[in-house]
Amino acid sequence: MFALIDGNNFYVSCERVFDPKLEGRPVVVLSNNDGCVVARSQEVKALGVKMGVPWFQLKDLAKQNGIVAKSSNYSLYGDMSARMMAVLGQFSPDQEIYSIDECFLGMDGFERYDLAAYGQRIRARVRQWLGLPVCVGFGETKTLAKLANHVAKKRPGFGGVCDLGALSPAGRDALLEGIDVGEVWGVGYRGTPRLKALGIDNVKALRDADPKWLRREFSVVLERTVAELNGTPCIGLEEEAPAKQQIMSSRAFGDYVYELAGLEEAVATYVGRAAEKLRRQGSLAGAVQVYVRTNPFKADHPQYQRGLTVPLAEPSDDTRLLVRAALLGLKRLYKPGYAYQKAGVMLMDLTDTSHMQAALFDADRGNPAVMRVMDRINAYWGRGTLRLAAEGVDPAWRMRRGMMSPCYTTRWSELPLVN
Repeated sequence: MFALIDGNNFYVSCERVFDPKLEGRPVVVLSNNDGCVVARSQEVKALGVKMGVPWFQLKDLAKQNGIVAKSSNYSLYGDMSARMMAVLGQFSPDQEIYSIDECFLGMDGFERYDLAAYGQRIRARVRQWLGLPVCVGFGETKTLAKLANHVAKKRPGFGGVCDLGALSPAGRDALLEGIDVGEVWGVGYRGTPRLKALGIDNVKALRDADPKWLRREFSVVLERTVAELNGTPCIGLEEEAPAKQQIMSSRAFGDYVYELAGLEEAVATYVGRAAEKLRRQGSLAGAVQVYVRTNPFKADHPQYQRGLTVPLAEPSDDTRLLVRAALLGLKRLYKPGYAYQKAGVMLMDLTDTSHMQAALFDADRGNPAVMRVMDRINAYWGRGTLRLAAEGVDPAWRMRRGMMSPCYTTRWSELPLVN
């Protein structure tokens, strides 16, 4: 038995925790540079606003309906996520953090519990301790738990908790028959039209389809999905997230960058962030890929987009060596006369530090002690406290976040004040 707990409109809910005046009002959270909608409150969804809509297209609608826009505050959302996952981990010894606002709990051994009541306890504690609303779904497999969570969220009659195992066979059939097949975890937007063209347009029809035929027509993944819908677990909990095979860091600029010096600052900054993640998962990078591009939506501007991979002499996690390689690649890519809108880096050919064999001859892999000191200082005093000079001091390209709320939980200077 599994449970899936999902935060409702998570980014918006995090904003509302510290600004109660936003409760009941239409709220959107915007992407980097305040570009597009990446999170919507229920009130905004009711207005028909879709995900990914550019904010400038919503200005008139926002004025008419009082829509409040907030810039993305990833420090706040990440910290609130960590707190939520810590609270949810108290309800089961087995937990898989699936995304920033979702986690699975293993519920084996909880059969004697009233799971619906247990789910309400989970919701009440997260709401009381953190101020965040969540929904809970229970199922014999992870796919069914995900589906149950969808039901809990979309159907008010369940009160935010759905235990599929508590339904009668007829009741479950009726419920699944009323859910679009595209809502099944793993089907995806590409598989949905093909399934519907074959007459499989709801979850019950997919569950009852021949798995061997689906494997031939689609993939082994869909065959496993059907098994999961029938109560046979094929996907276990991943209590430890697997190490990433590639680490990417990229951002669109707040203003166009024309000179190489500005691009170098941005690329050095992105390498620094990626290198932190690299060391955190205990890996070394064997190559650095860097890319730049202009704005593809500005057809009247000269267009240029190119990337380049620079291999390292020896795998390393030293920010200085990784930046050196990235800047070498950037100098080869750069062409004057273009308005650059975005740059990014990717650390590739990752290997586990514990599996590295010592080199026969001296090789510059960096200084792990220096990197440990850098990481400790930044962990204690905040990201960017200690960084390379190549990253610049006050870059003009920094992304715009003109409507960002304070980092209430991660900066002493921005703690909420009570009068």
